[in-house]
Amino acid sequence: MSTGLLAILSILPIAVVGIFLVGLKWPASKAMPLSFITAVVLALFVWKIPGAQVGAATINGVITAGTLLYIIFGAILLLNTLQESGAIQAIRRGFTGITADRRIQVIIVAWLFGSFIEGASGFGTPAAVAVPLMVGLGFPAMAAVVAGMMIQSTPVSFGAVGTPMLVGVGTGLKTPQLEAYAASLGYTDWVSFVGFAVATKVAFLHFIAGALIPLFVVAFMTRYFGKNKSFSEGLQIWKFALFSAFAMTIPYLIVANLLGPEFPSMIGGLTGLAIVVTAAKNGFLMPKGEAWDFEAKDKWDPSWTGSIEIKDISAKTNMSGLVAWMPYVLVGLFLVLTRLSFLPFLGWVKSWNVVWPKILGTDITASFQPLYLPGTVFIVVSLITFFMHKMNGTAYARAWKGSAKTMLGAGSALIFTVPMVQVFMKSAGGAAGLDSMPIVLAEAVAGLAGSAWPIFAPLIGGLGAFVAGSNTVSNMMFSLFQFGVGERIGVDPTWIVALQAIGGAAGNVICVHNVVAASAVVGLLGKEGFIIRKTAVVFAYYALLPGAVGYAILYSSQVGLLNAGTVIAATIWAAVVYIIATNNSRLAKL
Repeated sequence: MSTGLLAILSILPIAVVGIFLVGLKWPASKAMPLSFITAVVLALFVWKIPGAQVGAATINGVITAGTLLYIIFGAILLLNTLQESGAIQAIRRGFTGITADRRIQVIIVAWLFGSFIEGASGFGTPAAVAVPLMVGLGFPAMAAVVAGMMIQSTPVSFGAVGTPMLVGVGTGLKTPQLEAYAASLGYTDWVSFVGFAVATKVAFLHFIAGALIPLFVVAFMTRYFGKNKSFSEGLQIWKFALFSAFAMTIPYLIVANLLGPEFPSMIGGLTGLAIVVTAAKNGFLMPKGEAWDFEAKDKWDPSWTGSIEIKDISAKTNMSGLVAWMPYVLVGLFLVLTRLSFLPFLGWVKSWNVVWPKILGTDITASFQPLYLPGTVFIVVSLITFFMHKMNGTAYARAWKGSAKTMLGAGSALIFTVPMVQVFMKSAGGAAGLDSMPIVLAEAVAGLAGSAWPIFAPLIGGLGAFVAGSNTVSNMMFSLFQFGVGERIGVDPTWIVALQAIGGAAGNVICVHNVVAASAVVGLLGKEGFIIRKTAVVFAYYALLPGAVGYAILYSSQVGLLNAGTVIAATIWAAVVYIIATNNSRLAKL
């Protein structure tokens, strides 16, 4: 069978998602079973994988889906606990004290607070924390999900205390030959090579691409969820959006170069949060005129609203802002304390490891660590909140019951989504003698791209994250392949691996099971296709711009400054400048 035909077949499970979920707007609960069946048929009859291996991959996927549902349940429980205690109302009042402008609020909560949570935990936790918080503040559920998904790009490479770099790239790239290569460059250990030969390049590329993410978030919110359906109203605050971007990415870049890959997102998010909240309180670069807000709730499109309804609980409105915020402070604190390797807590929470080795007699092993999962942190904090906020038992029982009901709604989608991913990735080793489906697809693209590969490298990283729902897994799957392509085309292969990591981070914004999980925490299911149609624009930007910059860096010495990479990058930035300038000119005439 030809390479081209194999590539077409390998992309079919993804094409099914694109056609039915995104194109025809089917809910994930209906589209993902078709994708799963497609992957299984290809694995059995084209890749000729033994049935036991397909079954084991499916079981592994179901177990992984269960861990995701556990995280979703914990996030929903925390939101419902805060709603029942009255804390959400106090938090909303506190944000109004900073600014009533929803454009500023979304930057603070999604971009800055979300980046900190990503740096501390990963696992899609920013959506599980920031999305319900925005709903609690009065955002439409769908607007909150879109914003929460869009920011899962810049901070992701250094999420979970650097896991995508240290584990993803570090494990995926490590061979005796490459360890010798690292030593030849003067790196005394493998971690230093990953942290400073690769991760610093990743941080630089994120610094460039991340500059526009807050502006994307705000402009898309005003365009699709505002009264006037206007990009212009979001672009009005371009100065504050760029300021907020650099308030996070400048310390992020500095930390990556000085301390390594563990802390850029965490410290960048916290530093940016302190800078931007202070600036907003003092009116620095703040928009003039009336604060931007959504229409009254009774005028919202019904599809924007999830099943979790934030109610006003007047009996609890005297709660102080500090007490109301304390559960989120505890979430951040516990996540950090249980992720840092130099503290004893990491060993404790990882000591309980549930393992199913060699499922159905194959080499596939399923495992998870219940205490390490963010869902446990959410549940523990919810229990602490019950006592701290002096809740009554009836209200707390209501929070548990409602959370369980909402979580079950996500199960029908995830129960097919994650097994499809596992079958797709674990399709090597069959009687047909083929590489796994993602590697077959990547090799076909590399063959077509040739020396232009740097422009396409992030797309492969994004493909890995799209199907796997993880930058770490994408990096493990493709880093060695990307390094090899870099060597074949005669460029610095560490830059190609960095572009892989960038794409892997960007792929999180369109990943189906991330969208399902983010939607589930606010009870918004069946609209996954609509959300991905919006976030796909951010993915395209985030894959294309770093790819162009990478190409320019690698080839400028050979072909001059005027090359395909500089032309693409300059065109993107010129378009942004033109859009902002014409928007300002139009506003000045009003």
